[in-house]
Amino acid sequence: MIVTVVSMPEVAITRTDVAEARDRLANDRFVIVDVELPAEGPAEGPAGAPSVADQLGLDADGLDWFGRADEPPRAEYLGDRAALVVPVVHEEEIAHLHVVVTERFLATAHRGQAGLAKTLADAVLHERPPDTVAVLFLLLGEALGTFRRAAVQALLETEEVEDSMFEGRRPEQVYRLAQLRRSSARLHHFLRPFLEVTDEVLTRRMMSPTFPEERQRLAREFQTSGRLVLADIESLQEATRRAFASYSSLVAGEQNGVINRLAIVSVIFLPLSFLTGFFGMNFTFLTDKLESRDEFWLLAVGLQVLVLFVSLYVLHRTRIWRRLREDD
Repeated sequence: MIVTVVSMPEVAITRTDVAEARDRLANDRFVIVDVELPAEGPAEGPAGAPSVADQLGLDADGLDWFGRADEPPRAEYLGDRAALVVPVVHEEEIAHLHVVVTERFLATAHRGQAGLAKTLADAVLHERPPDTVAVLFLLLGEALGTFRRAAVQALLETEEVEDSMFEGRRPEQVYRLAQLRRSSARLHHFLRPFLEVTDEVLTRRMMSPTFPEERQRLAREFQTSGRLVLADIESLQEATRRAFASYSSLVAGEQNGVINRLAIVSVIFLPLSFLTGFFGMNFTFLTDKLESRDEFWLLAVGLQVLVLFVSLYVLHRTRIWRRLREDD
């Protein structure tokens, strides 16, 4: 377990142990505590072992999930504090950041590196938030930013794959499109439930006359940003569906070209096959009347050549050759 404490408003970052972090949470006026848990490990701790909330002295009523793996997104008020499970995109995977915020402190816990440590520290240094609630909305904004960057990157890659399909179709393109479609579905699956629960809680809080105007502004900005990011993810989903449709259309076009060529071959050789079969039969007219070599060349070969030229003329007049050349 790695514990980091950020003293505010001077933004002094120190590494410490759980005991000192517990003391700072109990006594400091404005402090941020981050707990990094092992990435690999059981979802539940050993039987009888204190939870992360107990170790930090967070008054664990309703916080037994804090620091526990495989928790779904949540947002709720617990008396004088708010508790959230925030999804974050980290190295193409979805991590969950557990957050507890009061008027005096903000505590976070996550398994492995959630990918927000540096960006959140930079945002705090730049913005200098006046209180823990402002820090919370900074953290939520950075979490949305991870989803936005992942969606935009996947959208650009989808467009590149779609462009390359017009130069040549390859099986790996379909595989990559399938991966991008699964990624878009995962982004949507994790972000939308979180936005729904946070919208419900924030809307209820903003209706309260005691909710400060500045916090209402931060909440509205977060809701607007969440809707925009969700729209980006839905655009990614639509782009992957369109790319699959384009691939199918191109393959169908190629198959149509092959079928057209087979039809042309059939138009040319089917009459020839008929004449060959007709003159290959031993009926009385052929055996009794067609006795000279000239008659053989005139009827057997001449009719075949005539049928071949007529077929080519018909194909040329109907512009089938031109359409095939344009398709190529």
